[in-house]
Amino acid sequence: MAQLTEFRREIDSIHEKAIRAQREAGHAKYLETALSHSKQQAKAAKSLAHKPLEAEIDKLSLDKDISGNLVNVNATNVVELLLSNDPPIDSIGLYVEDCIRSARGEYVASLGNATDGFQSDILTFEQVLVILKQLKKACKSVDCGLGVLYQRVTEDEKEAFVKIIIRRLPTSAELFQEVRLAVCGNVDAGKSTLLGILSRGGLDDGRGKMRVNLFRHKHEIESGRTSSVGLEIMGFDHEGNEVQSATQKHGWDEICSRSSKIVSFIDLAGHERYLKTTIFGMTGTQPDYATLIVGANAGLIGMSKEHLAISLALDVPVFICVTKIDMAPPNVLEQTLKQLTKILKSPGCRKTPVFIRSKEEAAELSSTFVRDRVAPIFLISSVTGSGIPHLKTFLNVIPPASAGPDLIEKPLEFMINDVYSVPYAGTVVSGIVNTGSIRLNDTVMVGPDSLGNFITTSVKSMQRKRSNVNIAEAGQSVSLALKRVRRTAVRKGQVVIAKTEPPPKASWRFVGNILILYHSTTIKPSYQAMAHIGSIRQTVKVVGLNNDNNLLRTGDRASVTFEFVKNPEYIKEGMQLLFREGRTKGLGVIAQVVD
Repeated sequence: MAQLTEFRREIDSIHEKAIRAQREAGHAKYLETALSHSKQQAKAAKSLAHKPLEAEIDKLSLDKDISGNLVNVNATNVVELLLSNDPPIDSIGLYVEDCIRSARGEYVASLGNATDGFQSDILTFEQVLVILKQLKKACKSVDCGLGVLYQRVTEDEKEAFVKIIIRRLPTSAELFQEVRLAVCGNVDAGKSTLLGILSRGGLDDGRGKMRVNLFRHKHEIESGRTSSVGLEIMGFDHEGNEVQSATQKHGWDEICSRSSKIVSFIDLAGHERYLKTTIFGMTGTQPDYATLIVGANAGLIGMSKEHLAISLALDVPVFICVTKIDMAPPNVLEQTLKQLTKILKSPGCRKTPVFIRSKEEAAELSSTFVRDRVAPIFLISSVTGSGIPHLKTFLNVIPPASAGPDLIEKPLEFMINDVYSVPYAGTVVSGIVNTGSIRLNDTVMVGPDSLGNFITTSVKSMQRKRSNVNIAEAGQSVSLALKRVRRTAVRKGQVVIAKTEPPPKASWRFVGNILILYHSTTIKPSYQAMAHIGSIRQTVKVVGLNNDNNLLRTGDRASVTFEFVKNPEYIKEGMQLLFREGRTKGLGVIAQVVD
């Protein structure tokens, strides 16, 4: 894994600038800056369980005139304006809207001795109530909602600190935010059970009750093991509350209609036999984050280390969930945590493990753990429910990796990761919009086929999370129903792109800068392996090696020319490459596409 880290440093220049900035920022002071203020306030504070904050706000009566005159509102004077006798609600609403826009859909802020978008000195509990009452009116004026994540108030109520989240109201399935989360780990670690609790509600009975509803095949139910890529969702409304019914399960379309934020879980297989499927799930679905599920009774064994290495190789931020803490003896749990801490601190990971034991820590770390190279660790029991509320708070606040305006303005590029034949709808493809945007009835091109050609078609219907939409933009996952296209003419790994003249070219060969993580003997020309490039999953053959010995061993780095064995593919420079064959594993980046 140390070789993996060294190689990733060398290819950083080819990756996006955002990755480099993310790493450079990682050498800043880690968690202390983010949590120091909260810890200082907590010394003489306690939670007002007997005084729910929302109830206190509703009781508060404000006999103040609300001015409609627009004034200049900024981070330094917004709190003062909210406390004034004549608060400019419209102007404050516009300021809130700018904050949400700059934060790409949701804005997390602090009230009380804060230094962010609502700067202020120490506030009393009564002042915080007044601010929240007026701020809710300002949010309502711009179709936004405000929720309280946590609060700390001293016994005399002279000092108060509140963490809030502001989101847009759910108006359509086109606008909700989406966070894609890959769930990986060794077999029998409790991945599907945990997802069943998060997506369906309730607790497990210790015998797999919650995992059954997530399985897609009969043999999965019989064996209790996931063998395919499963998908589940969890919704949060504009106030940060979980969208879930205590009596019945909502459909995806209903959850999306009531949610401002959707967490999409990608349930991956843990058995070594299904590693090919797991790697495809990590590369094809383009997760924003990955959570590694570790059984407290077993530790980091089997495929857990493999999945962790894959996540690091793909630059996917990782956090850890240690499950089954209710059945693990204390000495076994302590040994598991020591092993996990040691691996996360190793040169191959270079992460700082932090155990999450409260909602406050979960809310603070959710937006900073990537920048500060922190690995949050949750201790969870799916039977007793211990640690589940902390994990839900973390998922509620974790920022979505929305695409920037520069990607949306580029030409359409949609990579297919699954194909269906739906009655009365025809051929349906699902995937991620990498760049650009796509609208209903747009004329597009699909390909390449076995000869490298693209076919012209149009989009007759679109859905996001089973809800009909008219437009999808870069960064969103969507399903498209294509007009007059046979199911056999479309496959995983193809792309849907904007119609161009002349049509784009598919490539048989490409040059990749690669690192061999493991190989038992030597790699020479004509060697074949399974390559994963985005949603492309195809055998490639080594046709050229750019080194003196004309062979590769474990730990070697080289520029290698590959050739697809079955079909040409639509690839571009800078795409990440993973290849494997048996226990042989390598990774790299495409440096050149050969026409």
